[in-house]
Amino acid sequence: MTMEVKICGLSTPETLDAAIAGGARHIGFVFFSPSPRNVTPEQAGALAERVAGRAKIIGLFVDPEPDFINAIRTHVPLDIIQLHGNERPALASRIGMVNGLEVWKAVPVRNRTDLAVAEQYRGAAQRILYDAKPPKGADLPGGNGLRFDWNLLQGHKHSLPWALSGGLDPSNLAEAARITGATLLDVSSGVESTPGIKDVDKIAAFLKAASIL
Repeated sequence: MTMEVKICGLSTPETLDAAIAGGARHIGFVFFSPSPRNVTPEQAGALAERVAGRAKIIGLFVDPEPDFINAIRTHVPLDIIQLHGNERPALASRIGMVNGLEVWKAVPVRNRTDLAVAEQYRGAAQRILYDAKPPKGADLPGGNGLRFDWNLLQGHKHSLPWALSGGLDPSNLAEAARITGATLLDVSSGVESTPGIKDVDKIAAFLKAASIL
């Protein structure tokens, strides 16, 4: 299979360069202040200049106000908007139309019933991102290093193109791909040394492992 990778939550030139050098097809910047991976528009804009068209640039937002997305886009040439909050289908559709960009919607998963939520976004988003549902009371909607039961995706009929996220790291990505059939993997905490701090060696290891699938 051809495996694509998104490295999310990048914040330094060195780690971004490692992602690009390793063949990441998607680069994610987090615009959510409670997250340890949060970057300012100016930071992201400077980093985006290093991408130089070699990967798609994704902005991760959580229940964003329209003016906030506009402010980000004045600094960052986004290709895709990723919604990781409680955005309903109508809002996801409106955000995509207003901005003229592809929209990915994260769907938190704990059990098989959660998978059905993706059906609601048919026509409103262009891709679903299955992520582990955070524990009750968690501060972050994603990037918690948790994985859900990947067996839930076996035989599942997907409503939209999709990606797998949550608890992925260099040691388990092959297993994840085998069980779920995913062709796009989204990693964040699994290539970090500490929360919010990406590790160039872990990024390289993840991308190398993905390249031989």
